Amino acid sequence: MSQWAAEAGHRVVHVEAEIGSGMNGCRAKAKRLLADPAVTMVVVEHKDRLGRMNVELVEATLAATGRRLVVLDDGEVADDLVRDMMEVLTSFCARLYGRHSAKNRAKKALEAAEYG
Repeated sequence: MSQWAAEAGHRVVHVEAEIGSGMNGCRAKAKRLLADPAVTMVVVEHKDRLGRMNVELVEATLAATGRRLVVLDDGEVADDLVRDMMEVLTSFCARLYGRHSAKNRAKKALEAAEYG
């Protein structure tokens, strides 16, 4: 992405990499980046790297403050119905995996209490 920015004539001020789920807002680096008014352009490789759903809202918010979101590989599904279906499935999967994870944590806590 830095190479793309340089070739496009943009000055790269800061590069941010973060590992986290796009399903929730628990992403400190992304929050800090989006809150900084000095950041005039946010470049991501794919929309889903910024968030799984409602990236259009982030894009509109940036645009309202004179900033913009650039997606380098916009090879996503253009059909609204298919995209909506993908978002619903992603949401359901996140809930399912979240419950599974919580169930495992509870089981481990009970085991620790039994043997501790």
